[in-house]
Amino acid sequence: MEQTIQKRLPVDGGSWVTVDVYGEPDAPGLVVVPGAMSDAHGWRHVAAAVDAWPSVTVVNRRGRTPSGPLTSTYSLQTEVEDLGVVLNEFKGTRALFGWSYGGLIALLAANDRPLHHVIAYEPVTRPFGSHALPDLQAAEETADWDATIEIVNRQIAGLDTAHVEALRADRQGWAALRHLSRPAHAELAALNAAPPSDELARRADRVDLIIGQCNDGAAPYGTSFDDVRKRVPRAEVHVLPGQGHMAHIQAPTELGHLINDLATVR
Repeated sequence: MEQTIQKRLPVDGGSWVTVDVYGEPDAPGLVVVPGAMSDAHGWRHVAAAVDAWPSVTVVNRRGRTPSGPLTSTYSLQTEVEDLGVVLNEFKGTRALFGWSYGGLIALLAANDRPLHHVIAYEPVTRPFGSHALPDLQAAEETADWDATIEIVNRQIAGLDTAHVEALRADRQGWAALRHLSRPAHAELAALNAAPPSDELARRADRVDLIIGQCNDGAAPYGTSFDDVRKRVPRAEVHVLPGQGHMAHIQAPTELGHLINDLATVR
């Protein structure tokens, strides 16, 4: 499926979000919500692999170009309300998919409004990465985005030095990560400041949760996934073989095909 249009939608606080639409712009389909250190562009290959719906709309959340700023009142609820604006624009959305922080946003959105189908890949919930907040705040105050990337990958994701240096060796990719890292502290702080919900996706007709095989039962993503799973007891759980948290980059076609498979009505 090819990208057909990009739309800009005004949201609260004078900010805005853009969405990239693949396929038929006026046909109800799948809405995708990326998480932290990611943007709509990073999900283009997954969107291209999805064909179970006539359209795929990928949200470029506030805080990343070409969407607007987070604003001073930013919170997790801000994200849920922004997603509500997108869903109001694309009425009749058949399914909502979220990854990581975006997965939590999607599940919370299904507490506020009825949704037919919600899919979340390794959604995270508090407490998650709170130990890294002081270092992320210090990096943000000095605009040290190189340090922010290292903190996210080393202190939160638990990756080793060799992995970070491999990322740094890709100059174009590292430059993109520098831009994507700017909202990292605010997003992690918002995630950990929000009171946990006892139940998630309570107004969804159907919920599917996905975990990468490499993270099943392992900290930090697998253990946070287990916390979320307890709050969605009726969800079906699916494992993506051979993958971890970054499946949208490392195996976008496989992830897209799994999402296609989940479109089948049970």
